[in-house]
Order: sequence, then structure tokens, then C-alpha cells
Amino acid sequence: MLLSLVPILLLVGMLAGAVQLFGSDASYGPNQIVLVIATGIAALVGLRRGLHWPDIQKALTDGIQVGLGPILILLAVGALIGSWILAGTVPAMIYHGVALLDPEIFYAASAVICALASISIGSSWTVAGTLGIGLIGIAESFGLSSAMTAGAIISGAYFGDKLSPLSDTTNLAAACAGVDLFQHIRHMLWTTVPAFAVALAFFLLMNSEQVTRPPEDIAQLRTALAAEFNVAWYSLLPLLGMLVLIFLRVPAYPAILLSTAIGIVFALLVQPEAVRRFGESLDSNGPAPTLRGLWTVLFAGYTGSSTDPSLNELLSKGGMASMLNTVWLIVTALSFGGVLERTGILAHLLEAALKRVRNTGDLVLATVTGGVVTNVLAADQFLAIALPGRMFTVAYDQRGLNRLNLSRSLEDSATLTSVLIPWNTCGAYMSATLGVLTLEYLPFAVFNYVCPLIAITLGYLMIAQKPADKAAPA
Repeated sequence: MLLSLVPILLLVGMLAGAVQLFGSDASYGPNQIVLVIATGIAALVGLRRGLHWPDIQKALTDGIQVGLGPILILLAVGALIGSWILAGTVPAMIYHGVALLDPEIFYAASAVICALASISIGSSWTVAGTLGIGLIGIAESFGLSSAMTAGAIISGAYFGDKLSPLSDTTNLAAACAGVDLFQHIRHMLWTTVPAFAVALAFFLLMNSEQVTRPPEDIAQLRTALAAEFNVAWYSLLPLLGMLVLIFLRVPAYPAILLSTAIGIVFALLVQPEAVRRFGESLDSNGPAPTLRGLWTVLFAGYTGSSTDPSLNELLSKGGMASMLNTVWLIVTALSFGGVLERTGILAHLLEAALKRVRNTGDLVLATVTGGVVTNVLAADQFLAIALPGRMFTVAYDQRGLNRLNLSRSLEDSATLTSVLIPWNTCGAYMSATLGVLTLEYLPFAVFNYVCPLIAITLGYLMIAQKPADKAAPA
């Protein structure tokens, strides 16, 4: 056990040191170095336990392979953001959003909007990469907190993702526990609905007198947006097309690429002047400014060049290059997780947690803790569902508990806490997409940490702990 804890304790200690030395810049290099060093120590533990270097190397590559899908999605979202800004989609969302959304209930409204969208399409990532970008822009227009807005977006997006039958994590948790998908969703209502109610109450309380930008500044911003872009309703069609693609179960990566292509077409057709100005701002004497602008916005993002500094700051974002630091973080984190799994360190830690189980509350606590720990160490929510799901099944059967309790606890922990960890694929994605550091939005992602606490409380109170059916689980 002591040997297993060495790389873990080293990781925690060095991450704390990185935050002390570098503050909010810790995720821009220092944390990656910490993960590389911890991976090396974990590899030494594996060699000490009898593994050979080819085994370690395969663990490294297998761990990274888990994240290749999210990495491709992340890069595609960078291109999507740039193309949608140039197409006028994001400017139109901000232009109409500041007129329609009441700033006094903005945070709560953002959570509800994202929840409804996420239930419909089953993807928290897609909601954050589409509606979330616009909502962040609207919040900045009002002078509201970007961190709190990100927390509201994430709370709503994960509420919907958790309850949607289209969600991959919802299907995975049900499959790992061997339970019916729709019974699993119904059983999750015990923890999910109260947690979201708490989150909404929090956001309603925090909405009071938060607006720092007076109405005349909002009107000036809308005027500047209308001067730079065509903000007619049809500029929002790329957003609608994206939501339709996901609803039709088109996988996320091709759906995002298709939506990026739609954004480029709309930029050509609807925003020709904006595209030309952007290309000329890059090189006033260069040839083919339209082509240069369209090409640049995909890899480097959009850079505002209007006479309004606040508008330039609001819209200067996007591009694949903006995601490269996050890709670096994901690669180093997943390589560490791959070595931990191959060396048996993760399994050893989870087995140790099960040895301390004395009652149902302890078992739920162990499951939630296992999901959180695996999210921290393996840096991937799918591993955080699958690994404890496989290991804890027998414990629930032995205590005469229905496996629906297991599947619910897996979602309450692994699915929801993944976004709270900076180097986890989900935390890194949300931070890069919304432009808010994970540790900044963490206190405001209320739903994501209240739900696990409710799950543990219900376990110790023996509330909604369904007994096992007479027939054996599937």
C-alpha cells in the first residue's frame, strides 16, 4: 500500500507546490511537468513490481489512446468557435441574448437553458461548445462574472447529460452495473433533482445586483456588434444546424466539423465584409484577404480590429491553436493514468476502500470516493465509471442492494466530478472552451459537487436504497 501511495503523494505535493509558485498559470506548463515526473515514479513502481519497460510503454500509449477522441473534439471546437465568430453566429447570440435575457436572473436562466438543451441532445460538451460560448459572451456584455456563468452552464449541461438517454456516460454507467437504462435514469432522480434545485436557488440568490455595465453601455455594444457583423436571425442557423446534427445522433466529432464548415459558408455568404476586413487586418498588402481570413480563423481564431476595445476583447478567441495547451495537459494526465492502471495501483487503492465498508452508507461513500479518485488519477470519466463499476458490483450484490444504486452512485461521482479537475479531459475541455480556469468556476459548479454529497447522505440515511430483485441482475 505504501508503494502504491508514493506516486500519488508525490503528485499531490508537487501540484500544491505548482499552485503556490505559479498561481492561476499552473495549468500552462507547471502541472504538465508534475504529471510527467509522477508518471516516471509510477513507472518505477511498476518495474519494482515485476513489469518490463515494454509493458510500461504500452500502458503509456494505451492511456493516451483513451483521450484521442476528446482531443480531436477539442481541436474541432477551437475551429468551430473561430468560424462561428466570423460567421456572425456568436455575435448574433450576444446581440439578441442581451436583449432577451434578464440580467437579474441570468445565471439561473443559463443553467435551465443548458439543462434543456443537454437533455435533448445528451452531450454536455456540445452544449458548452455552442450555447455556452454565447452565454459567456452575454455575461461579459452585462459585466457579470464569467466564472459564475461557467458554473451555471456546467451545472445545467451536466444535469441534462446525466438524465438523457442519449448520453454516453449514462449508457456506460447502466451497462457497467448491468441495469436497464430507463430504470437507471428514474433512480437517479432521487439525487439529481434535489441537487439541481439547490443549484438554481444558489444562482437566483447570486443574481441580485450583479450587473456592472449600465444600459447605455449595453446599447453601445449592440450598436458596435451590428456595425461589424450582420446579426440578423439567420446568422443563428449554424447553431440550429449543430443541435439538429447531434439530436440525429451524428457523432460529436463529425458534427462539429460539419458545423464548422457551415460556419465558413455562412461567413462567405452572410458576412463578406467582415471576412474581408479580418483578412486585411492580418496583412493589408497580402493577396486574397478573404481566403486568408477564412483559413486563419480556423487555426488561430478571430482577432477583433474594430474601434471598440471591449468588443475586440469579447470576440478575440477560438482557433485550434488555442486548444494546444489543453491537449498537452490531457496527454500528460492520461499517460499517468494509464501507468497507474497497468501497475495495479488504482485497483489496489479501490480494494483498500472496499475493506472499510461496514454498511450501506460506507458502500455508497466508497463508490463515490472511487469515482472521484479515479477521475483525479486516471484523468478520464469513462475509466472513472468503468473501473469502480467493475470492482464494486460484487459488494452491492453481497449486501442485497440493487445494482441501480451502484449505477446511480457512479454517475453521481464519476460523471459529475470529472469537470472539477483541471487535468481531467472534461475539466480541461470546459476550461478551454469557456475560457475560464477550472479552479475559478469550480466553486460555482454547484450541481456537480452537491449531487455526490446528497448521494452519500441518502446512503447513510438508507433513503432510496433499492433492494435487490429476486431475479439475478443482467
